Amino acid sequence: MDFKIVGFAPDEMSHDSFLNIIRAPIKLESPRFAEQLEQFCQRCSYVSGHEGGEKSFDVLRTRLEQLGTGKKEQNRLFYMALPPSIFPSMQEGLKKHCYSKRGASRIIHRAFNGVFQIEKPFGHDLESSRELQRALDPNWREDEIFRVDHYLGKEVVNNLLVLRFGNEIFGAIWNARHIDSIEISITEAGGAEGRGSYFNGVGAIRDVMQNHLTQILALLTMERPRSFSADDLCAEKARVLDWMLPIEHLDTIIGQYGKSPDGNKPAFKDEEDVPNDSRCVTFCAAVGHIENERWAGVPFLLKAGKALNESLTEIKINFKPSTNATIFSTRALCSNTMTIRVQPSEGVFLRINTSVPSLTAQQTSAMDLDLTYHGREIPEAYEVLLLDALKGDEARSVRGDELDASWKIWTPLLHYLDDESAGVRPREYAYGSHGPEGLEEFIASHQRKSSEGSKQRNNMGKSFREDVSQTGTSSLTTNAKDEPP
Repeated sequence: MDFKIVGFAPDEMSHDSFLNIIRAPIKLESPRFAEQLEQFCQRCSYVSGHEGGEKSFDVLRTRLEQLGTGKKEQNRLFYMALPPSIFPSMQEGLKKHCYSKRGASRIIHRAFNGVFQIEKPFGHDLESSRELQRALDPNWREDEIFRVDHYLGKEVVNNLLVLRFGNEIFGAIWNARHIDSIEISITEAGGAEGRGSYFNGVGAIRDVMQNHLTQILALLTMERPRSFSADDLCAEKARVLDWMLPIEHLDTIIGQYGKSPDGNKPAFKDEEDVPNDSRCVTFCAAVGHIENERWAGVPFLLKAGKALNESLTEIKINFKPSTNATIFSTRALCSNTMTIRVQPSEGVFLRINTSVPSLTAQQTSAMDLDLTYHGREIPEAYEVLLLDALKGDEARSVRGDELDASWKIWTPLLHYLDDESAGVRPREYAYGSHGPEGLEEFIASHQRKSSEGSKQRNNMGKSFREDVSQTGTSSLTTNAKDEPP
């Protein structure tokens, strides 16, 4: 593939200084890698936009045209790492001055220091997201926009579709008749660590829950698409997210980390540029409900936080207990669970009950069927997503209607937490702990509600769901049909 990379920023910078920035984070494990790095650097150059305005874009256009001299086709991919304050003018200038007239032009959205990107996040609520989208609409078609969520590039997340739709044994039980609850967690052992100012303005919900967790949830719960094309995949994800009710504040528990018990790790408020009265949410556990026929009555526990006891991204699917367990023992059998480990130590683990060899009475034990990814070469998520953008494949991108549906789920909660008059303050938890006090009871209470409700599952119609959304009611009960699909 013949390609060139052009850096563009307001700073004045020499060519050598730009290449030093490229080389700095790369570890050279062999002379062969050093040679490949130099070959890559030969494809890179830098253009300064210090003049500002249209003059800067004219300089960039001239460089792009020089690099494309003699070529019949010149495709351009604009990777934008920008704060929201300059995004509208930048994307407009790129379209006006640098849009390719001899090939395809595409844009990738990503953040500058995490402040602006689809993944962390595109806007800060539903209306600001729509406002940014309105800025794009006159200039870029939807098929030219690649909204980056790097979790969609992770191998285990991509495998969810094959796991569900490529194995009839799982497809048949993927519904409220057989599943009791689903938990999705993204936890980090580290704290803000020098990024306190940024994180104080974003918080855990906007940082990972509105985007990463919600995208994983959509892949877990969507209906079978007609194909794995971008249009079909994105349509089914948007459809299932549209069935999810807005998260209620009564169905959440929030926290902010304090110092570690030994005092070696600082509290969030000890971070630079974080005010002493910060109400920033560094931990959130929320329970959501998808009120369609397949999932009515199943609680979805979404959990994310910093400064916890471990770094882990994991999906846990809790199946209903066996109704015939008493024939084996007076002791209840363990419920079946499927654990899908996204990172670290990628793998899929299915816990089943099995017999323990014995000469006396029959005994049972729970064991894991283990599909680990150990030893398999897994590409980096951004490698996958950048290659998709180069090929024009949007199947792992986030479409505008998905984004809109996701913000509808989280915006009411975010507005409630942002409202100082509501008087909501996160519970403090120790750095390195499992989370705020009361978390285990919170989780257990929702699991009990699920078990109690499984005898008379919910089956909401679209019109009833809309009525409930308007009134803001979060507790829903109705008669169920015989069985979801």
